[in-house]
Amino acid sequence: MENHKLYMQRCIELAYNGLGNTYPNPLVGSVIVCGNKIIGEGYHTKSGKAHAEINAINSVKDKSLLKKSTLYVNLEPCSHYGKTPPCAKKIAELGIPKVVIGTIDTSDKVKGKGVQILRNAGVEVITGVLEKEAREINKRFFTFHEKKRPYIILKWAQTADGYLAPDKDIRQNIEPFWITGKNERTLVHKWRTEEQAILIGRKTLEYDNPKLNVRFWYGNNPVPFIIGNNIDFNFKYNLLEREENINIFTKKIYSETPRNTNIYQLFDEENITKQIIDYLYSLKIQSIIVEGGAFTHKNFIESNLWDEARVFIGKKFFGKGVKIPDINKKHIKKQINFRDSTLFYIKNFL
Repeated sequence: MENHKLYMQRCIELAYNGLGNTYPNPLVGSVIVCGNKIIGEGYHTKSGKAHAEINAINSVKDKSLLKKSTLYVNLEPCSHYGKTPPCAKKIAELGIPKVVIGTIDTSDKVKGKGVQILRNAGVEVITGVLEKEAREINKRFFTFHEKKRPYIILKWAQTADGYLAPDKDIRQNIEPFWITGKNERTLVHKWRTEEQAILIGRKTLEYDNPKLNVRFWYGNNPVPFIIGNNIDFNFKYNLLEREENINIFTKKIYSETPRNTNIYQLFDEENITKQIIDYLYSLKIQSIIVEGGAFTHKNFIESNLWDEARVFIGKKFFGKGVKIPDINKKHIKKQINFRDSTLFYIKNFL
């Protein structure tokens, strides 16, 4: 059993290589073992390309060894035809006698069907090896399919005395006003590459005029979303200079909008945050990072629609300004110390 855990851990390590690139597909790594030796391994790189199990199989030099090997994979092999054929059928056809799986795929298209295909073909199947870790790596995928919403990450930086931003008159003179340093900003850009979308409020748009891209890191830009009822489209926002569309949640009816905008209507009589989350789910957004400001974060926290918060606490003092959102810090998952700040990861266990 300990060897099973060792090889499953390798599957998970491989799977992380696809983080930010596989949407809407999950993160999957696979290892093939013969005689206590890894003879093949692979991971899923991008939607539409070969799955992890197929990449691992293709990496085996001597294919005759497959008939006496064990295939390890952190997620149940797929059972349906999509952009690629089902992996479970391919594994069975090749005569691989044993498959060890981290966790079952709970999406409607699979949900145990991959395991059933394998067992019907006489393959020995073991499930639940490092299951907690296997579910954690695909927390975005599982949240989307099980809770019918994206995985939601809140992110902000606050001063040592508990402010998100200085007073309005100060902010107008300094744009943007950084609480943390360059290392923290680089890390945030890395985070952006890992999530499918990013969300800000109207005030963040107006005061900071952000680009919401990943210029300090390599990877995909997240899809930008804004909550805003009175956006002045005559202003030259950095977001409007991007080639891809930006998306706006609003209660206001705009008679004219720039060519690269999508408008999603919100209604007063319903929970605004829940409406936004429902829209994101309908757009097949599996994960989103929320980057401000105080009012936007407050609504997500009070609606209990968040999964984790990543909070930088800098060393600066403002004395007055925009207060931080109230969040239960009891469930701090881990803490990292930087030169200019301390980062707290807070998990929502509700």
